[in-house]
Amino acid sequence: MKTSTDRMLTRIKSIYLYMKQEGTVTTSDLVEEFGITQRTIQRDLNVLEYNGLVTSAARGKWQVTNKKTNAS
Repeated sequence: MKTSTDRMLTRIKSIYLYMKQEGTVTTSDLVEEFGITQRTIQRDLNVLEYNGLVTSAARGKWQVTNKKTNAS
């Protein structure tokens, strides 16, 4: 069984890959796509933003940065 940290990291990776594929997305888009609360999405986006992987040019709209990653 996966630990809560493993589940969180898997979810964050999935969110990042989804954003990379879709381009600019809203927080609501992510809530609908992943079926989790807006607060959980916001926490996950904060982790991605802290690591320089996503940015929010306008409130609630997110896009990936050009930072190189090894995520697949």
